[in-house]
Amino acid sequence: MAILIHTLADHNDDVNCCAFSSSCLATCSLDKTVRVYSLNGFSELPYSPLKRHTYAVHCCCFSPSGHALASCSTDGTTVVWDARDGRVLAVLEQPSSSPVRVCRFSPKSTYLVSGAADGSVALWNVQSLKLYRSGSVKDGSLVACAFSPNGNFFVTGSSCGDLTIWDDKMRCLYNEKAHDLGVTCCDISSQPISGGEHGFRHFQMASCGQDNQIKLWLIFSADSLGVELKYQCTLNGHSAPVLACAFSWDGQMLVSGSVDKHAIIYETSTGSTLHTLSQHNRYVTTCVFAPRSPLLATGSMDKTVNIWQVDFTQPCAANTVEKESEVAVEYWSEDDVSAWLRAQDLEDFVGLFKRNNIDGKELLNLTRESLTNELKIESLGLRRKVLQKIEDLRMQTRSVAVPDELLCPITRELMKDPVIAADGYSYEREAMENWLSNNRRSSPMTNLPLPSPLLTPNRTLKMAISRWLETQQK
Repeated sequence: MAILIHTLADHNDDVNCCAFSSSCLATCSLDKTVRVYSLNGFSELPYSPLKRHTYAVHCCCFSPSGHALASCSTDGTTVVWDARDGRVLAVLEQPSSSPVRVCRFSPKSTYLVSGAADGSVALWNVQSLKLYRSGSVKDGSLVACAFSPNGNFFVTGSSCGDLTIWDDKMRCLYNEKAHDLGVTCCDISSQPISGGEHGFRHFQMASCGQDNQIKLWLIFSADSLGVELKYQCTLNGHSAPVLACAFSWDGQMLVSGSVDKHAIIYETSTGSTLHTLSQHNRYVTTCVFAPRSPLLATGSMDKTVNIWQVDFTQPCAANTVEKESEVAVEYWSEDDVSAWLRAQDLEDFVGLFKRNNIDGKELLNLTRESLTNELKIESLGLRRKVLQKIEDLRMQTRSVAVPDELLCPITRELMKDPVIAADGYSYEREAMENWLSNNRRSSPMTNLPLPSPLLTPNRTLKMAISRWLETQQK
């Protein structure tokens, strides 16, 4: 069970990142600030907000001890703060002066990594707060980073879709094309997988991207043989680009946030969906579990951060389908259908539906005749009850099943006046004009610079939207 226990609404622009220490929660935003809250009542600390950056703050992270907090920005710097009193300990300027998109401390606080829009990677010595090594990826912006639990290597993800593994001397150990449309985030479970031959250590990693997918990987590491990345599986559930992912402290759960406005919690051992969280009304840009605590934070372009209490004691909750998650019934598994039947007080039909392999698509296609002749439900009253529940589900599905290509990528709402921007994507005119009026000169979809602010009416798409609306009125 995941219960919303608190909402923070202090930022006045998009929330880009959240980070937990054992006692605090830090959030950062396009509004140029970093805010820090106590986990005891979620009150903002006296020294918050932190105001050193001159442009949008993209990422923040605590050191393992929780004594230091790092934040990075479009202004080309990574600032290290004393998390106890808010003092600036250092302002680390990216060697290339490029906008910094991501920063991460190593597990033993030996290093701090900062990755930038030009693909440069800087490895800073935390003790001296001086540059230790630097490097760069071949193509794309650096947008994601995660350290292995032992700190021997770290992984970066780029907007061109590559995952790159580096050692602590900035040597490239491995490179993999992971997401065709670009990586957006990656995380490595803090719980190594024991066992293996010849001294191998196994680590589970998750990556997500603009291709709507979350991929699970195994990283095999041996002192003498280097590292190797092996694909495990793909987790489905989101209907739009996935912007963030993070493992729980025990490695048993994975949470993801998406442009579809939802956060999804998965059970990592099975890939099953545990919970779908639907309280944000704009993109979910960040999500993170607290260390050794039942707390989860999700942040959004709606300027809020939601704090959730997650039950870690009931992994069998994979069959739970929350009411708010009924957005893609046609993609439900048989287990999802079983969970829905239980929620509708139709538990007696679970076995029958399973024997007949009824998944979400089959469920929506059930009729009075198929219930009678194929499923052999003889009671007229029971057939009516099942049909009524299915019809209610169909109505809910129709209300949200807008084709994705008709939705504005910024608002995720049906467009009324679609325009084509210089990145080639179509947006609602008002949303894109607001985006540009806030001095944003990057694409909302690719995060790359827009060559021009020109917006061209997309009359073909507007006609397609009109035709779709006509079909809904019939």
